Amino acid sequence: MSEATPPATRPRAAAPTTRFAALRQEIASPTLSFLMEAHDGISAKLVQEAGFRGVWASGLTTSAALGLRDSNEASWTQVLDVLEYMADATTLPILVDGDTGHGNFNNVRRFVRKLCERGIAGVCIEDKLFPKTNSFIGEAQPLADVDEFCGRIKAGKDSQTDDDFVLVARVEALISGQGMEEALRRAEAYHAAGADAILIHSKKSDAQEIFEFSERWANRAPVVIVPTMYYSTPTDLFRQAGISTIIWANHLLRSSIAAMRETAARIHEDQSLVRVEGSVATVKDIFRIVGNAELEEAERRYLPARPAVSAVVLAASGGELAGMEPGQPKCMADIRGQSLLARLVGTLRESGVRDVSVVRGAHKEAVTLQGVRMVDNDRYATTGEAWSLASARDAIRGETVVAYGDVLFRRYILDSLLTSRADVVVAVDTLGATQTRPNQRDLVVADRRFSGDYLDDSPATLRRMAHEVPQAEICGEWMGLARFSARGAEWLREEIAAMEAEGVLEGADMPTLLTRIAAKHPVRVKYFTGHWLDVDTLTDLAEARNFT
Repeated sequence: MSEATPPATRPRAAAPTTRFAALRQEIASPTLSFLMEAHDGISAKLVQEAGFRGVWASGLTTSAALGLRDSNEASWTQVLDVLEYMADATTLPILVDGDTGHGNFNNVRRFVRKLCERGIAGVCIEDKLFPKTNSFIGEAQPLADVDEFCGRIKAGKDSQTDDDFVLVARVEALISGQGMEEALRRAEAYHAAGADAILIHSKKSDAQEIFEFSERWANRAPVVIVPTMYYSTPTDLFRQAGISTIIWANHLLRSSIAAMRETAARIHEDQSLVRVEGSVATVKDIFRIVGNAELEEAERRYLPARPAVSAVVLAASGGELAGMEPGQPKCMADIRGQSLLARLVGTLRESGVRDVSVVRGAHKEAVTLQGVRMVDNDRYATTGEAWSLASARDAIRGETVVAYGDVLFRRYILDSLLTSRADVVVAVDTLGATQTRPNQRDLVVADRRFSGDYLDDSPATLRRMAHEVPQAEICGEWMGLARFSARGAEWLREEIAAMEAEGVLEGADMPTLLTRIAAKHPVRVKYFTGHWLDVDTLTDLAEARNFT
């Protein structure tokens, strides 16, 4: 093995201007480069997020992700479709595993042209026969005729539309048992035919034949390796041997299979999500990875401006939880490093509700949150929820969301309310009709029960809401979340004024206020099955930490 300058002393060239140039720089760099396997758009994004500078689009894992064998069962056009999604998902250069080139020289040149059109920076083709068999299956696989394979290489290089497109020739002589001399002979022929780099493949558990090839090859062209079988070899030995690039060939798919198998088995066994919800990626993380924030920004830029939605959060009643510091209201309870109130306001903002007013009362100095307007109900001890809402009546302008300050809910629930065409719509947990819990407070009676049929979208209308309702009449529990259109907000202000004139506003709660509105105007009930929390006890607080 030849000596190599320590990588820290080798500065990298200036950042390339295209993905083609970026891949060429990685392959030709005197420092050891790494390509990480991906097989679809989201795995390509994760490769970039991890810090890699290039992607290996594996034929094995791309086929397996489609449920197919690594035997050219996926057509080259199907592979091309997957590659297009990957190229759209990441800015990294992609080196695609092109198998044998999907046929003869004619297939190779058409494949290369299509790769270039989609911004795929390079292709690796192997000197085997079409259709290919995975290198780790069987022994003594037949290899392509050297001259015929050189024709494939020349056809590929003649067909590239970017000068920096990289073609890697994969030598299978060691895999097929034909020995080192044949591997060197083929590598030299492929280099002469125009290959930009040589991938020397081995399925031995140690890297000795890789080191021997590298020493005898003497860096006549960059050497690429795939240490799947000889994974225990220290990476520094590859640096010392002058290897150009290491491909981590299939580990994202393999790790995802292990995780999915375990999750599926656990859910099947438990018939519940309780044990898995805290150990899997959040839906919010999926939204972040796939770029929902960019879409929201684009919507603000390109869609007609929509009137801003405001929110009023009712957090005036102290409601301290046992175990919390004295004087700390429960809306400020810690939920994985953020207050309950911050979590609630964060969900509102994620759905585009950024003008938020919080009505505080008990221990008001402890209720703080940057970027929200604080409204004080200093009579919190002798007044009810309706009075607290009235304290922020000047914030009830245009479309408005009203929420309790001690609830958490999945974002889709709020989004469903915001997209409703109803002027007043309330979120109701249908489980509240059958699963009673301590401190259950806002029971709903509607003109129509939840049917359980997801194809049934017939509307339900609120009849009344109260703390005590005969069991036979209960349709669910209000989640403490309602949305009012601009017209619905007018109805809300009018009802607050009417109750004030009648002298009943001070002691009224939200169920009373909503019932009065429902007597005059239609109030739509949107049914959901769980996916929210009303934090009243320490048990609720523990569940909230898992909920997030």
